Amino acid sequence: MFFHKKETIHTVNINDPNPRFAQLLLEQFGGATGELTAALQYWVQSFHCEHPGIRDMLQDIAIEEFSHLEMVGKLIEGHTKNADQTEAYKSTLFALRGIGPHFLDSQGVSWTAAYINEGGDVVRDLRADIAAEAGARQTYEELIKLAPDEGTKNTLVHLLTREISHTKMFMEALQSLGKLTDPFFGNIQPDQTVDIYYNLSQNGKDERGPWNSQPSFRYVANPLSEKQS
Repeated sequence: MFFHKKETIHTVNINDPNPRFAQLLLEQFGGATGELTAALQYWVQSFHCEHPGIRDMLQDIAIEEFSHLEMVGKLIEGHTKNADQTEAYKSTLFALRGIGPHFLDSQGVSWTAAYINEGGDVVRDLRADIAAEAGARQTYEELIKLAPDEGTKNTLVHLLTREISHTKMFMEALQSLGKLTDPFFGNIQPDQTVDIYYNLSQNGKDERGPWNSQPSFRYVANPLSEKQS
């Protein structure tokens, strides 16, 4: 059961309406890294999560993401309202689609359920969620740099902050399962190549690090000259 409270989860104030910036904001309304994608992704993941605590967390965050979608929608509405006669407005997607948010990204591409990343395994899903939050955080960071007024910027900073909070929650959930840094999950055991690093980028200095060195990996410097069984 859902109830809609007629106030946003965080104050939305706009000091300088800018329809061109509103078009950029569509990225977080109907784009791949947007709030609708996150809300639906976490919500559907919760239904195949058997861990009761993580299930609740996914649903709580999903509902917050719907609240964030409302905030982004309010921003887009505020940046396009009473601007329909301006040349700036006529140069945007809103000239054809009307004021307020639409399920489009900043380039006019329609939102699609293909953006949702869920797969029925809690470890796999939580790792996908960390990546989703990272994508949203990057988008918000670029939007903040371009924000035309302090009111809009403050709202975007809050949204970026919550992306960080959600990332930490997902990481803690993985930690509680002992899977934050463990690459092994599922029921199929890997074969003997699991600890091999193939050096397939050659003709230059071979860079080495913990991603291709002992004790985690056996480094194969020249795969063409060494046959692996």
